[in-house]
Amino acid sequence: MITSFRMTSAVIGVVLLFLASIGGAAARDGDFFGFDSAAPWHVAADTLHYDKQTGEYIADGNVELTRQGKTLTADNVRFDQNSRQMTAEGHVVMTVGNDVLMGERMEMDMTAETGTIYRSTVFLAKNHFYIQGDRIRKTGPDSYAADRVSFTSCEPGKPAWQITGRNLNITVDGYGSLWNAALWAKKAPVFYVPYLFFPVKTERQTGLLVPRISYSERKWEVYEQPFYWAINESSDLTLYEYHMGRRGEKPGFEYRQALGPVSKLTLMADFFKDRKVNVEEGDEYGYGGDQWLRPNTDRYWVRGKYDQALPGGFSVKADVDVVSDQDYLKMFQDGYTGYEAADEYFEETFGRDLEDETAITRTSSLTVSRSWEQFNLNAEFQWNDNVIDRRWRENNEHTTVQRLPVMELDATKNTIFDTPLYYTMENEYLYGYREDGVRGHRLDLYPRFYLPFQLSHYLSIEPSVGLRETIWHIDQFNSDTHEDRRMSREIYDAQLDVSTEFYRIFSLNPERGTKLRHAIVPQAVYTYTPHEDQGDYPAFDDATDRIMEDNQVTYSLTNTFMLRKPKSTETKKDSSGLPARPAYEYIEICRLLIEQTYDINEAREDDPDEWKRKGERRPFSPVFIELDITPKKYVTFEGDAEWCQYTNDWLSYNAALDLSDSRGDSLFVEYRYALRSAETIYSRAELAVGDSLTLYADNERNLYDSQDIKTRAGCLYEASCWSIDVMYTVEPDERQYAFVITLNGLGGFGTEVAGADIEGPWVGAGD
Repeated sequence: MITSFRMTSAVIGVVLLFLASIGGAAARDGDFFGFDSAAPWHVAADTLHYDKQTGEYIADGNVELTRQGKTLTADNVRFDQNSRQMTAEGHVVMTVGNDVLMGERMEMDMTAETGTIYRSTVFLAKNHFYIQGDRIRKTGPDSYAADRVSFTSCEPGKPAWQITGRNLNITVDGYGSLWNAALWAKKAPVFYVPYLFFPVKTERQTGLLVPRISYSERKWEVYEQPFYWAINESSDLTLYEYHMGRRGEKPGFEYRQALGPVSKLTLMADFFKDRKVNVEEGDEYGYGGDQWLRPNTDRYWVRGKYDQALPGGFSVKADVDVVSDQDYLKMFQDGYTGYEAADEYFEETFGRDLEDETAITRTSSLTVSRSWEQFNLNAEFQWNDNVIDRRWRENNEHTTVQRLPVMELDATKNTIFDTPLYYTMENEYLYGYREDGVRGHRLDLYPRFYLPFQLSHYLSIEPSVGLRETIWHIDQFNSDTHEDRRMSREIYDAQLDVSTEFYRIFSLNPERGTKLRHAIVPQAVYTYTPHEDQGDYPAFDDATDRIMEDNQVTYSLTNTFMLRKPKSTETKKDSSGLPARPAYEYIEICRLLIEQTYDINEAREDDPDEWKRKGERRPFSPVFIELDITPKKYVTFEGDAEWCQYTNDWLSYNAALDLSDSRGDSLFVEYRYALRSAETIYSRAELAVGDSLTLYADNERNLYDSQDIKTRAGCLYEASCWSIDVMYTVEPDERQYAFVITLNGLGGFGTEVAGADIEGPWVGAGD
């Protein structure tokens, strides 16, 4: 059972919102009680006079005082110039921006910065929040008290929910206390705390966060408790205790630091002494997807990212991802310290995600980069940790290549002096390191030259040639036999890109200027790379060390439909009174691409053994088709397919349809197919039943194996100041029942109940 109840933090959040509007020193903006005597007040009233005997200024009838964005209205206002006391009575209303304070009577000591408001209501517009109290007192520059208070985001009168309490005492940037705190649903109490003591800080606060409780067949009962430490303004640390009844303890931490506007650091780690091992294939402590067991009990995962701006326009990026074994991330996918939470956090914060949880090679790197107008420089140290290779080192050689370092200097396409020639450049230096096997240096220089031109203004032609020089210097060989330490390779490649465009513009609405542009772009690209025997060269990566021969033509036909329409239906006029030229928006409503490749070398192949190995000569590649359609704002279709002309089969096809409307209804369906290997369908639907109720459901099914991967259904009811979400989820090894109640302005609390299927855990599906 997973339980989340946020009442304590919610009450603190309400108090902080309350203080942001009525608290602080006298000169603070947004302070209901802060009246700076040096600032002038503008007074309007039915009558205004000065009583010499009492020394009071008296304003009667429809009194309105304004000053620096604050407005005070009342039936009567008195100000004693000698004692600096101000009293407002009768329909007292103080407005600061969109926030409003209302009461029957307000008394203020302008010198001591103290005062009292009787039978008061505070409205905070940002969260649509109401705070009511019999007497709200400002007892000092930063301290407040109230006899009886209530909080709600519902309209006053008969709120659907509210929190009540007595004897509220608060000190800004200190602590607060509330007696008899209770959460009410209409007139029924649902939660009660006799005494609540909490920090009242305007900054981040050290303390316990909401725990998570669950149950799993693999782990038994699970309790996850985070502790948050606000170290200083630029850094914080969260400590985690993750208890598993069957497996043991998994402590962890997450450290975050802001080093500047674009410089930041996050490091996460957790460690686990597992009581169970996977030493037999098919037991409940292993996972499918690989043939490797997991005999180790010392388990861990360390991950982190670091961005740092350097002088001169340089920047540093560091990534760390080290895991103990191939099953760790499959076991811990959810939760505070799970893979999914970390992957989402790194993607949102750093723009770089993690390797897939099933990847057995985890990459850690340190990169220094610099960009100019035409050049890009990257220097990277990259360590690839193959967990299988590391775990079974007694049975396997360690042949994983480490790039220590790899340096790239690239040039974007640019002209060569005042000639019609253009060039690009891709240069790379690599030191490839292996514990076992070949290691050494590699320098790869790869400039490319272009000569684009137009033929009769209709045909675009761009020939280009690439010249490649690769040099290796070897430090270590596979064996003791003599091999050349220095090797080099010179190779070239050529390309010819020919294309044209035909288009026609159709006027759909001449009065509004709505037009449709249909363009057809035929294109043919010929590429050629000669054959060269490269078997003796070192192999650090195939993309550079093994340049495959190439002699083929790729031809394609692209159709696009571009719609131009006015951004607004209103007819605007210019300064002379004539109709102004409307602003247009351009929308690509349809794109269709058809593409195929013809391999000339394959067509010329006359080796019968080669034909026998392939089955037959097949110079034509499968036809690739891609279609994107967006005919209207709420309709999108995307699809692609591959068709083989030799077997008359669709090798693959994928399609996705997304429908929605302004009401909130939506339907998404995605179908994926690969010949004799995979077939899945995913669907998601939301139905808005009136203004408050939404029904939703989604399903992912493996049609190839006739098995549901995940099914979920639920309903969301949203009232004006609260909502409830009820859902039911079924997976192969788990069922979940969940409901979450959200009180607007406070957050949510709810419960998830998870139960394992009666057939037991499903091997390979995770927890």
